[in-house]
Amino acid sequence: MRHLLKLSLAFMALSTAVQAQNLIPDSRSGGKLLLTGGVSTVEGSGGGGIATWATITGYGEEDGIGANAHATFVDLPDYEFRTAGVAVGLWDRVELSIARQEFDTGNTGALLGLGQGFTFTQDVFGAKVRLTGDAVYDQDRWMPQIAVGVQHKVNDQGVIIAAVGGRDHEGTEVYVAATKLFLAQSLLVNGTVRWTNANQTGLLGFGGDANDEHEAQFEGSVGWLVSRNLVIGAEYRTKPDNLSFAEEEDWFDLYAAWAVNKHFSITAAWAALGSIATFEDQRGLYISLQAGF
Repeated sequence: MRHLLKLSLAFMALSTAVQAQNLIPDSRSGGKLLLTGGVSTVEGSGGGGIATWATITGYGEEDGIGANAHATFVDLPDYEFRTAGVAVGLWDRVELSIARQEFDTGNTGALLGLGQGFTFTQDVFGAKVRLTGDAVYDQDRWMPQIAVGVQHKVNDQGVIIAAVGGRDHEGTEVYVAATKLFLAQSLLVNGTVRWTNANQTGLLGFGGDANDEHEAQFEGSVGWLVSRNLVIGAEYRTKPDNLSFAEEEDWFDLYAAWAVNKHFSITAAWAALGSIATFEDQRGLYISLQAGF
């Protein structure tokens, strides 16, 4: 409850800040359809909750700028995960993002020998460029919107990461994403290939004693637009298994994202994150609040 209260207060602060954007001319607010820029992933990029999309964050069009800020909380049986960040979309072509992630081991920290409430913190710096296509307006052809992106991640627990077999406390990932919206069927489909050697997306470092090579991993999303304000769907993300001390499993979620308007959205999901640091069946509630324009 303490962390949910913090998220609520953070969202109120974000909401207040976004009200200032009403002073900006409408030409910069953009004319994109609701939710077509996606919400914020756990790494700060535009997309779903755990999968990055090819869309550019915000509602700015070719001659405009869009931006958002998010706060996300995931409550798992043995851990808590929190992230907050900001992202800017420039001319519906370039996206820049930054996010801070906190992985709180809570009572589990003592069982792992790390100490009660031990927390891993990671900063994620991202950039994405749309190469071709338009997920919304290219309805007369099969070509999806395609984007390439890069994320550099820096973890603050290099000593612990080395102790569990991780090779490095920071790493860089590259991905290619393709997103297509079928308006007639109210269906959104996304596929992303990410080259990474991250352990638990970098929260347990990069590379390991079992494998240190970057490998191609898949992120997929499907969403059904129930109405112009609501989308429901599912996501799946594969992950490398680099550390011999603990098996790493793929991630899956079932989500619903509700756009109150172009300034505020709420995403809720049931997330299944598998085994994390020897603790099995990490499933729980995912809540994300986003404010932007």
